[in-house]
Amino acid sequence: MPNAQSPILNPQILMSRLKLATVWLGGCSGCHMSFLDLDEWLIDLAAQADVVFSPFADIKQYPEGVNVVLVEGAIANEEHLETIQIVRERSQILISFGDCAVTGNVTALRNPLGSAEPVLQRSYIQTVDLKPQIPHEPGIVPPLLDQVTPVHTVVPVDIYLPGCPPSATRIRTVLEALLQGEKPHLEGREFIKFG
Repeated sequence: MPNAQSPILNPQILMSRLKLATVWLGGCSGCHMSFLDLDEWLIDLAAQADVVFSPFADIKQYPEGVNVVLVEGAIANEEHLETIQIVRERSQILISFGDCAVTGNVTALRNPLGSAEPVLQRSYIQTVDLKPQIPHEPGIVPPLLDQVTPVHTVVPVDIYLPGCPPSATRIRTVLEALLQGEKPHLEGREFIKFG
């Protein structure tokens, strides 16, 4: 994690193109939709950064050497757990992107049930009219974790970007600071309000 005395990004990175990634874990994709709300500023961003991984692009494996990653969603299943560890290992700056990534939010509403089993029963048995069964074949449904957790409980997080979803203004503020080699300063209701 960068310290307060050094620039948040290596100055040599800023002289070339930033490698930017976005990841979608347990969430609704609202944060990614808010990212698209950057509208014409996306053209300015594209002039300074390459999107090297995202649900917006057909890239199958998370690459090495990512400078900045926005991680949407909480850790809700074994696939998320594996993904976030790879993302952290291969990324310089990890941003918890939205309330689910920061706190667990809506995704964690199943936690008081104690385990994933009641959710599976409700989804695949109780509300199904034809052939109710919980899928057990590998690769169909990633095994759910008993508790949904925010990203920082699994890996270190460098920047928290709250909001459900965070506004395009918040996202732009964070990315503009990083593109200038600075740590973003999110202060005031407009930038740190949850929900």
